[in-house]
Amino acid sequence: MNDLVHLAIIMDGNGRWAQRQGKERSFGHKEGAKKVREITKYAAKMGIKYLTLYAFSTENWNRPKAEVSVLMKLLSKYLHSEIPILLENNICFDVIGDMSKLSSSLQKEIAYAKEATQHCTGLRQILAINYGAQDEILRAINKSLHVKGEITKEILEAHLDTAGIPSVDLLLRTGGDCRLSNFLLWQSAYAELFFTKTLWPEFSMGELEAIISEYKTSERRYGKV
Repeated sequence: MNDLVHLAIIMDGNGRWAQRQGKERSFGHKEGAKKVREITKYAAKMGIKYLTLYAFSTENWNRPKAEVSVLMKLLSKYLHSEIPILLENNICFDVIGDMSKLSSSLQKEIAYAKEATQHCTGLRQILAINYGAQDEILRAINKSLHVKGEITKEILEAHLDTAGIPSVDLLLRTGGDCRLSNFLLWQSAYAELFFTKTLWPEFSMGELEAIISEYKTSERRYGKV
């Protein structure tokens, strides 16, 4: 039976879910944030060590400015409201991505959340913010240029945003699309991939439990026979 150490999720479908309810896309993002809390607590309870959630991609800046503004405000609100809950559940908060494009106030809030929970020893919740796998790999290569000789796999991994974090075991995408959308491409080389048509705000812990159960009984060969 496979251990599940690192679960990664592409949380897709917030906007479409809201539109089907006859509401603004922003409403879907707010409901999606509630699901983040639910699934984080569930993952901690299940003994999963790492949970990486695709919160905002490098390509998401191309969305309407009003929607981007809502997402940034929602992230700020999440950071303020969730710290007590993370502490209560012994959850460590972390981020990956290029933080330099975020507002200085949001960068400070992220730094505070990381510092406030750094002593927690349970689940490590990782939000991918202004993250793109191609951008991450390029940044890692540029950071490695000082190394004499060839850049090895180990050297490159040491300069990725996820340095020190195990590779992804199970990558899940909600919302119906079957693509990775530039998310953790390096780290998911041997991950088991699961795609569900369920939109993120409707995604249930029962469905997650069924997916995890299927994952645990799958055969992971890593290129072997």
